[in-house]
Amino acid sequence: MTDDIRVGIIGSGGIAKAAHMPGYLATEGVQVVAACDVMPGRAQAFADEFGMPAAYDSYEEMLAQEDLDAVSVCTPNYAHKDATVAALKAGKHVLCEKPMAMSLDEANEMAAAAKDAGTILQIGLNWRFTSEAQLLRRYVEAGDLGDIYYGEATCLRRRGIPSWGVFTQKRLQGGGSLIDVGVHALDLTMWLMGNPKPVSVMGATYMAFGKRDDVVNPWGAWDTKVFDVDDMGIGMIRFDNGATLILRASWAANLEDASGNRVIGTEGGARTSPFKLFMQQHGALIDVTPTRLPEVRAHTEEIRHFVGCIRGEHDCLVKVEQVLDVQAVLDAIYASAESGHEVVLEG
Repeated sequence: MTDDIRVGIIGSGGIAKAAHMPGYLATEGVQVVAACDVMPGRAQAFADEFGMPAAYDSYEEMLAQEDLDAVSVCTPNYAHKDATVAALKAGKHVLCEKPMAMSLDEANEMAAAAKDAGTILQIGLNWRFTSEAQLLRRYVEAGDLGDIYYGEATCLRRRGIPSWGVFTQKRLQGGGSLIDVGVHALDLTMWLMGNPKPVSVMGATYMAFGKRDDVVNPWGAWDTKVFDVDDMGIGMIRFDNGATLILRASWAANLEDASGNRVIGTEGGARTSPFKLFMQQHGALIDVTPTRLPEVRAHTEEIRHFVGCIRGEHDCLVKVEQVLDVQAVLDAIYASAESGHEVVLEG
């Protein structure tokens, strides 16, 4: 490996432009040298925009032709597994956008490929990298909140239905609001709770807006004819240590926007967005509000962390086995919503 990490981008759409490229450009010792995309001309336009020397119409060709150390997988969900497995088998480190995959079976295949290759597989769950999440995790790890027995994971949009790409098609994305934005809230809350093992799940999903053509949506109109995913989903998760978690996610709900995480422990509780601690000390109830937390861009911190992992500077913060549990919970919520019954997870 040269001193500079050589990176290729698989999928040259919005998340690659808005998050991955700015992150790599803000990270020292990185060269993004190639991009690929199955849509004709899009990779070349991306390469021209960011001044990179090579563009390809397939990741197979890019992996064969370029001397890469790592790739970012920025494709729609249906292509996460195949692109990631191919890159891992080619000996590349991989940063794959969330969700890990369309299903737990796909995610397990990706995890096995990473283990066989002995390379890094990091999933793009960037909420872990905010200043608030990092600080709250330190409180939890120090034991200041005691035993965490309850969590809430929330990402509710009053209106925010994606009107581009394939977000609204189950066969290409695996689901809707739950797998798109709910995955962030779920992952962060499970991480803040110490990643106990999920053992059972109850869930429900709703498609209250997707088939309607009278919905005010600042992000524009979508194709109601192909919309077949949840625009809201909820779940209750039980863990092996007795703790529980409530998840709420929506693209559209007749309620104010709400995004954040709450954890409650035997010695204190906390919330993010905005950050506040709730504790009892010296015979009084107190609230603690930290000030002047560093302003960070979570996607950039995520990419800096990925590059640091490649360089051997630290272990990966987003561990594959933790993300497999997140994927298992998402699968179980969808299964419970379909059956109307609790889903018991395998040990």
